[in-house]
Amino acid sequence: MKMPKLLIPVVAIGAIVIYTSAFVVNQWEVALKLRLGEIVATDYKPGLHWLVPILNNVQTFDARIQTMDARPERFLTAEKKDVIVDYFAKWRIASVAQYYRSTGGSLDKTARLLQERINTSLRDEFGKRTVQEVISGERTEIMDKLTKDSDAKAAELGVEILDVRVKQIDLPPEVSESVYQRMRAERERVARDLRAKGAEAAEKIRANADRERVVIVADAYREAEKLRGEGDGKAAETYANAYKQDSEFYSFYRSLNAYKRSFQNRSDVMVLQPDSDFFRYLKNREGQ
Repeated sequence: MKMPKLLIPVVAIGAIVIYTSAFVVNQWEVALKLRLGEIVATDYKPGLHWLVPILNNVQTFDARIQTMDARPERFLTAEKKDVIVDYFAKWRIASVAQYYRSTGGSLDKTARLLQERINTSLRDEFGKRTVQEVISGERTEIMDKLTKDSDAKAAELGVEILDVRVKQIDLPPEVSESVYQRMRAERERVARDLRAKGAEAAEKIRANADRERVVIVADAYREAEKLRGEGDGKAAETYANAYKQDSEFYSFYRSLNAYKRSFQNRSDVMVLQPDSDFFRYLKNREGQ
């Protein structure tokens, strides 16, 4: 009857020992075992593992890819002008033992140390390039070199940098104004050049148009004079033929037209001899 009573404490103690002697490493984690603060083991695969209670303790860390979103920093270009760079980096633990020795497993300390190293790489890369090159010309090349150089520097922290990306590059107000002034001057120069070329082209077009107008007017005048001459000749021929058919009637018709044109208003006055040939057809009804 006493054996079961003694078995319960033994089982309880055994359960406590097992509970305190076991630890689990998840698939997304890396772990290291410490003995009195010294690293004794690091290569733990996901699953259940054992330790000596009190003598050993275990530290686990997230082995997944982490993001470090750095605060914007100023860097000098080759022209000794400031640019404000905002970037982020993707990293993960490569060596858990080295990571623990270098950072103590603190994410804040890791971010600070990584930012120092990436800033050094950025300073080196931007110092070789002009504002134009870092803003628009060579950003992809800069990011590739940054990733490679920063990863080499971060190896001493037990960290692998997978990617460094520049989110935004801004110019300080004083530099922005200088750049805008230069851009404005360049645009004005291009505008003046285009206006000059446009004015030159306009003068050529205007001269060609004037020349073509003179040619067209001259051709039209020549054609008009030709047509007028042909018309006058045709009219003269028609009048001559009509005169030949009845010369007396033709003379009478022309006299009537002359009377009509001469006496259009009551105020018209004409001084002629009574026996003038102009009144030939008014002397009698026969026109004699």
